[in-house]
Amino acid sequence: MATAPSTDEVIDEFLAQRGHETEAVGWNENYNKKQCPDCGGLHESTATKCSVCGWTPSRPS
Repeated sequence: MATAPSTDEVIDEFLAQRGHETEAVGWNENYNKKQCPDCGGLHESTATKCSVCGWTPSRPS
C-alpha cells in the first residue's frame, strides 16, 4: 500500500523544479559560536534567534 507524499514534500518538489533552494536553513558555525546566515552576527551556542536581525532557523537543525 503506497502512502501519499506530505504537503511539505509536494511544496519542496514544486519549488525545487523552479530553481528554488528547499534545504533546511540553519546556523553557520564560526569559532564555537553560531553565526547568522543573514547578517553574520555571532551568538552563543544556546542562541535560538539572532539578536541583531531577528532571523530564526526555518526548520530546527
